[in-house]
Amino acid sequence: MSNTQLENPALYDPRKVLDHPDFRVLTSGEKPSKESNIAAFYNPAHEIHLVEKPKPKPGPGQVLIHVRATGICGSDVHFWKHGRIGDSMIVTDECGSGHESAGEIIEVGEGVTEWKAGDRVAMEVGVPCSQPSCDACRTGRYNGCPDVVFFSTPPYHGTLTRWHVHPAKWLHRLPDNVSFEEGSLCEPLSVALAGIDRAGLRLGDPVVICGAGPIGLVSLLSARAAGAEPIVITDLFQSRLDFAKSLVPGVRTVLIDRNATPKDQAELIKKAAGGPLQLALECTGVESSIHTAIFSVGFGAKVFIIGVGKNEQLFPFMHLSANEIDIQFQYRYANQYPKAIRLIAGGLINVKPLVTHRFALEEAVAAFHVAADPAQGAIKVQIQD
Repeated sequence: MSNTQLENPALYDPRKVLDHPDFRVLTSGEKPSKESNIAAFYNPAHEIHLVEKPKPKPGPGQVLIHVRATGICGSDVHFWKHGRIGDSMIVTDECGSGHESAGEIIEVGEGVTEWKAGDRVAMEVGVPCSQPSCDACRTGRYNGCPDVVFFSTPPYHGTLTRWHVHPAKWLHRLPDNVSFEEGSLCEPLSVALAGIDRAGLRLGDPVVICGAGPIGLVSLLSARAAGAEPIVITDLFQSRLDFAKSLVPGVRTVLIDRNATPKDQAELIKKAAGGPLQLALECTGVESSIHTAIFSVGFGAKVFIIGVGKNEQLFPFMHLSANEIDIQFQYRYANQYPKAIRLIAGGLINVKPLVTHRFALEEAVAAFHVAADPAQGAIKVQIQD
């Protein structure tokens, strides 16, 4: 059996689900049965609703998973509310949400020998082509594969569903001391770990983290585990800074004032740190926050941008140039899941406190509304089945 059969995008053609006679959108308030394969879908009309879809059968090289825990990501909310991210990821039809998932294998397809029913797994949801002719895949930077199937990025349906078929090669075993909830958090943790990796963070580096949302907070946990000191974290909301302090008591916090200039904010950050920073991990993608990050670091430092923002932005070019400040970017992650699981299992990173709200799968629509409303104070909303 060729590798091509395993990683063929046609296997995950969204039309197979949408055109199936069993596919239907549930009416508001309808109570689905425990036997039905329900999922949370968004569409171009900016609606979020439950759907019923066929229970899939694993083909060669695939396994069927009962998805037990899924986190709602900012990108899920963004696709629902705005219908697109950039020029290439656009919601054009009903599309299944969710890509931070872990679950239990209930059936294996032909040729799968490394897994069996009952195995507990985290799902890596960006499935590249894995072909030798693909530079990104061949060189191990598979997050750059142009033919990737990334579940929940349109048009591909996501993993926020009861039963999901996944390629066996893109699963990671969960140790007994790692829960499904922690397994699903390996996805955002992988984003932070990829940033720490590429940024070249070293023991004792002074670091500022811009933004105390979920990615900022896992970046905080990761930077602390990597030995950064001091660490300053910024946010617009004091409640998030307080949460960051509860996660890492030694972190120094700076509340961002919407009316202050980036240079003024940067002075507060440098004051909190006791000097210029060596590295900024920018987790918001907001232009003013990126400016603040740039002005807060010293000569020869680096601003590493993990956040996603608007298509075109202005940067303080001459300040960057005269101070030899490097700017670096990141797209998703590669080769991070095994590390994320080791760090959680070994107790170096504790992601458990990040989950602030839990919902049953049947309540996924309510969960999305909580995740989308900053007033609710959610850090990570989890859907469990």
